[in-house]
Amino acid sequence: MKAIRLAAVGLGAERAPKRALDVLARALPRIFRVPCEIQPGIVDADEAYDPTRHQYYSTEILRCLVETAPRDRRVLGVTTLDLYVPVLTFVFGEAQLEGNCAVVSTHRLEETFYGLPPNQDLADERLVKEAAHELGHTFGLRHCVDWNCVMASSHGVELLDVKSAEFCLPCARVVTGGGAAARTSGSVR
Repeated sequence: MKAIRLAAVGLGAERAPKRALDVLARALPRIFRVPCEIQPGIVDADEAYDPTRHQYYSTEILRCLVETAPRDRRVLGVTTLDLYVPVLTFVFGEAQLEGNCAVVSTHRLEETFYGLPPNQDLADERLVKEAAHELGHTFGLRHCVDWNCVMASSHGVELLDVKSAEFCLPCARVVTGGGAAARTSGSVR
């Protein structure tokens, strides 16, 4: 199974999601049972900016990640920027189905975005769930009908909050190559 490389995506060092990279570097090896490394530097997202929406086109960021991704790694771009695709108001992330690359954003995972007091533990939990979800797509998984599975569709933080950070047994078999490591209680917290 391919190791995971985390790539900061932003507009410069001041927008690099250092804390998010550290959270994911600790959590993802437990979920996917592969090494996880943080790529030095930052992937520039300037070309993905849409001035009419004041957001960043996630598909363009994904294209940039694909161009530079090593074949022997899954690459997860991590950003603080607000992401969108044309048919949706926003996205938490996007991935190549059965590919090597995905991108996630912390922008709408923070309670402060919704006018609430900061809750870093909740934001970290949401980030880990969204990262696992997007990486699950790179294994060829589509949205799961099990509402508790991390692969369940989440179009709002409320849905992220109620689902588990773990794969259901059928989805876990795809990710682990048929192994029995499905629900590993509390392994991502």
